[in-house]
Amino acid sequence: MEAGGFAGLPLTQDERGGEEAAGSIEERVRDVYGFVLESASEPVRSPEAIVERLKRDYRLVVDLGTVRLVVAAFLAGRPVLFEGPPGTGKTELGEAILTLWAGKPAFVIPCSENYNEYRVIGDFHPLMALRYGFNERSFVPRPLLAAMVLGAGVLVDEIRRSSEEFQNLLLDIIDKRRVVIPELRSVVRASDPGFQIIFTSNPEDYGQGELSDAFMRRVVRVPFDYPPPEREVEIILLRYDAGPRLDAALAARMVEAARLLRERAVYKPGPADTVLWARIAGRLAALKGRDRVEAGDVVEAASIVLYKRVGEEEVVDEALRRVFGPGV
Repeated sequence: MEAGGFAGLPLTQDERGGEEAAGSIEERVRDVYGFVLESASEPVRSPEAIVERLKRDYRLVVDLGTVRLVVAAFLAGRPVLFEGPPGTGKTELGEAILTLWAGKPAFVIPCSENYNEYRVIGDFHPLMALRYGFNERSFVPRPLLAAMVLGAGVLVDEIRRSSEEFQNLLLDIIDKRRVVIPELRSVVRASDPGFQIIFTSNPEDYGQGELSDAFMRRVVRVPFDYPPPEREVEIILLRYDAGPRLDAALAARMVEAARLLRERAVYKPGPADTVLWARIAGRLAALKGRDRVEAGDVVEAASIVLYKRVGEEEVVDEALRRVFGPGV
């Protein structure tokens, strides 16, 4: 039930405003999202330490310069926009950096065109509102408001899939680091530096809108692209978790095939695809009783990882033949 549904009803005696209400909202947030604080750890604010922890704890390989840009934006009070093709690690990396920076699990908001303030800031439980009125007791806080109160990060995934109204809603939050809740006559401000926002976007995807100039002026854009071949091989070997051994030379041939498809196919496999491809090839080898992945396993696994669009099977087959040979 959206708050506007009962907007015409008079406020009850239990409703409070100003700082008193803000304190009650904070208590309500902690009641609902207290589990976030239970897993809190020391924040990691050094770019070098973040890069080390990303590789050790999350098995993510990222350039130090990229992390420095993100940290500099946070220190300047600006949110960050990770923009680039799918499968390049934007979402996973953004969530991990936010979690390390705040020392608390990040909130993830997957955007769609029907997202509005009630789904990210808060709403009133209809039955509770009828019983107690529109006050903090019946208010249900949502992730963006909870992150502000708890000092946690927020990953807004695929921001281009949201409506223009939703993007405009975020502008005041970005500028002033605050949320206004008129029904409670309250303003909640983010004072903890752990509260930061990372947006992700794929500008080449279908079925999405443009980001306004007003929105782009308020964010720091960090472009993403497919990693160089040697970096992608490193990513594959770092994230490979099947039993049979995967040689670096074979992983390099997989990357070569993926790069051919990025040039010729409509569906362009990213590092996330090549990692999955390696994992499935490794499990195929294990099912065959071998302790080492062979080229045949890789080609066989490609049939369920790389065949994404009807009519492009021949494009994939041609790339595999060029890299692995016609007899594999």
